[in-house]
Order: sequence, then structure tokens, then C-alpha cells
Amino acid sequence: MDKVFKALADDTRRRLLDRLHENNGQTLGELCERIVMTRQSVTQHLAVLEAANLISTVRRGREKLHYLNPVPLHEIQERWIEKFERPRLSALGALKRRAEEAMTDKPSFVYVTYIASTPEKVWEALTDADLTAAYWGHRNESDWRPGSRWAHVRTDGSGVEDVVGRVVESEPPARLVTTWAAPADEDREDRHSRVTFEIQPYEDIVRLTVVHEDLGDEEERAQVGAGWPAVLSNLKSLLETGRTLPQEPWLVPSR
Repeated sequence: MDKVFKALADDTRRRLLDRLHENNGQTLGELCERIVMTRQSVTQHLAVLEAANLISTVRRGREKLHYLNPVPLHEIQERWIEKFERPRLSALGALKRRAEEAMTDKPSFVYVTYIASTPEKVWEALTDADLTAAYWGHRNESDWRPGSRWAHVRTDGSGVEDVVGRVVESEPPARLVTTWAAPADEDREDRHSRVTFEIQPYEDIVRLTVVHEDLGDEEERAQVGAGWPAVLSNLKSLLETGRTLPQEPWLVPSR
């Protein structure tokens, strides 16, 4: 937590986080427009935030997009704030969050986790139908080539597809981009969301960044905000221990 507190101690870095909260997924140039500072200085501040895991970056073509990572802030809230004033602060926080999130017209969710594994094994866990069935409760079926269809299929033998989409980018074992939609909306591209998986190796671990963007509304964002941590925790357990979690994590009550 020392890196997090150090990063938050600087006013410029707090303003950069505010800018990303207002409009997540900005380039360096966009962030510099509202910060009276050289690009080099802004880059240095962003590096401190990224080292503290307060932001994550995703490349899209030649652009490098910056996203808030809420996990360290959530840990601060749980450890240093909620246990003292949980009921009152939870109510105030929910009110403030709804007011602030209402200001953005493109809800998105970013999650970063670190796994003791290799990029190849993480890629296999994301794309192998049998492995996804083991930790996700659905089989992700596709040939994973750009332009191909993919489907999130129930494992109860019914063949029911709960999510469908297209593979936008596929660069094994580093990057996978897919669209997501309800089967009834498969032909309605305006109702598709987009999920990007970035797999970055570092010595004996892998940093997995998941960006879910173009969500329909804040209710949908809340749903994916609860679902992704559960799924990715199960994936992490499977890769690191050979076993999924003893209970399905998405069934754990929120309170």
C-alpha cells in the first residue's frame, strides 16, 4: 500500500485520476489537454500511478489508453474507512457514485490481476472451451480468429448460448478483443459491448488486464463489476493451484 499512498499524495496525480474518473480510457494527449504541464512530466506522473496499480494501460493501434483500476482504492476503503463508519459512508458513497457516474455516457470496467503463470497458459485458459467450462461455468467456443463468431455456452448440455459475439483482434498469447451481446441482439452492433484481454509477462508472473467497455448502462456496469472479479479469481486459482475455488465465487452474497 505504500506505493498507493505515495501516488495519492500528489495533487497532480489525484487530478489525473479525477480526469480518468470523468472519462475513462484517455490517451496521453487527451490527459495533457487539461493539465498545465509538459507531456514528459505527465508521463512521469502516470508511471507512478501505474506502478501503484491505480491505473492500467491498453494499446489500441498506435494509441495507449489509460484506465482507472479501482482495486487498490477499494482495498483502502475496506481497510481504513469502511470498518469505522460503514453504514453512513456506504450510503454517502453510493449517492456520490451515482451522481458522478451519471455524468459519463460510456460506462466501462477495468480489472487487473497478477497470476503466477505464463502468457501461453493464460491464453489457453481464456480460449480453451474445456478450461473455461472448469472455472467459468460456461464453455467459450470459437476458433478465435479475427472475424470469427464466439459463444458463451452453458455446460448443462442444453447448448444454450448466454452471450455471443465476434473476435475483433487475436494476437496469441498477448491480446484478445471480442464483442459481447445477448443472442437476441447478435445482429444489433449498437448493443454490443467490447472486452479486451491484455496479457503481459513479467519474469515468473503475468499481468492480466480486462477492459469491458461500451456497456449499455450503469446497471450493466454493476453486473460486470461483480462478475469479472469472481471469474478471474477462479481462473487465477486454477492456474496457480490446479484447482478452482471450492465454491463458485459468483454465488457469494455481496453483503
